[in-house]
Amino acid sequence: MAKQALWVMLKAKPGKEAEVEAFLEQGATLSNDEPGTVTWYGVKMAPGMYGVFDTFNDEAGRDAHLNGQIAKALMAKAPELFANASDLRIERMEILASK
Repeated sequence: MAKQALWVMLKAKPGKEAEVEAFLEQGATLSNDEPGTVTWYGVKMAPGMYGVFDTFNDEAGRDAHLNGQIAKALMAKAPELFANASDLRIERMEILASK
């Protein structure tokens, strides 16, 4: 069972929704190259509101992800795509139970 997770809330800049969705689709593809990433989800919660939820078996997998290509791309694209770029928070979580 995965024990570690990350959550990132993303608010698209007006008119950038399609680009954000394409960015999230690309992130899913890139996550296939990360052996320590168990699951990777890009989600849409409401118009213009998105999130990323990832799971990892251990801290090493999570750290590798945070230092990997997806995280670098997120930080590089944040000012262009996200209204909350200056307040972007990557939340570290511990998974207590799952199915």
